[in-house]
Amino acid sequence: MKRAALYCRISVEDKGSFESESIKNQRELLEKYAFEKGYDVYKIYFDEDYSGLDDDRPQFKEMICNAEKGFFDTIICKNQSRFTRNIATAEKYLNLKFPEWGIRFIGVVDNVDTDLKGGKRMRQINSLVNEWYCEEISENIRAVFKRKMEEGLFIGPYAPYGYIKNRFEKHKLDVDENTAENVKFIFNMFIEGKNCGQIANLLTNRNIPTPSQYKISKGQDLGRKNIKKYGVWSQNTVRKILKNPVYVGDMVQGKEKKISYKSKKVTLVSSDNWIMVKNTHNPIVSREDFEKVQSIFDKNKK
Repeated sequence: MKRAALYCRISVEDKGSFESESIKNQRELLEKYAFEKGYDVYKIYFDEDYSGLDDDRPQFKEMICNAEKGFFDTIICKNQSRFTRNIATAEKYLNLKFPEWGIRFIGVVDNVDTDLKGGKRMRQINSLVNEWYCEEISENIRAVFKRKMEEGLFIGPYAPYGYIKNRFEKHKLDVDENTAENVKFIFNMFIEGKNCGQIANLLTNRNIPTPSQYKISKGQDLGRKNIKKYGVWSQNTVRKILKNPVYVGDMVQGKEKKISYKSKKVTLVSSDNWIMVKNTHNPIVSREDFEKVQSIFDKNKK
């Protein structure tokens, strides 16, 4: 009997689409197809919240590895875009590696079948359309984010230290009473003459959790492998807090941007192009104290 791997994928964008692309619906479609075509299902692989441009999907990588080892002879997806939206990835596997490994690829809905002669050009057209789709989605998301930033709405994944996201409106910041006093302490100590390194040592010696530790304690997954490493306050962390206008109630965003919709890498944006909106939330420190701190930094440069 023919042996097949079934692959399902859903991205964050798919969850908001009109046509449901849910893992459950994909799985039911593929299981029905495999049964009707007489396939023995080796395994069902699925990746949730991963873009089709991302080749670093855990289940995707496992499936590719097992395909090369010959654990099955067919990969079945709902359509080619579930497998990948990347032209280079589609070319690498559908037209090069899979024929080399003896793997057949089937896209049920868009009738992609690598065993059919003359289908290569259509697969390449599908890849081009899929990548155009990703580029358009990326541009739309960037436009929405920019509009929200210009409206003074917070779009970051985690609130700055000293703040929490409003429980009803996630794009608004509320003062976090658990950590706001630490922010005030940092500003006061600096104004009184302590430098960033000395303030960092004071905070560490008082066993005050670092921003990373505090977020982790609140259940936020920062992807940190060595949590103990983040138990010591650094002068750089203190300096970032002292330089951040968020603590006087102003929102400054757009400090970095992705190099490309196909890449996870980001590049820094010139301060002239940052998006600043004043008085978007309650301050933790006064503007007078903030300006004193910036003045001290300026004097120390000379």
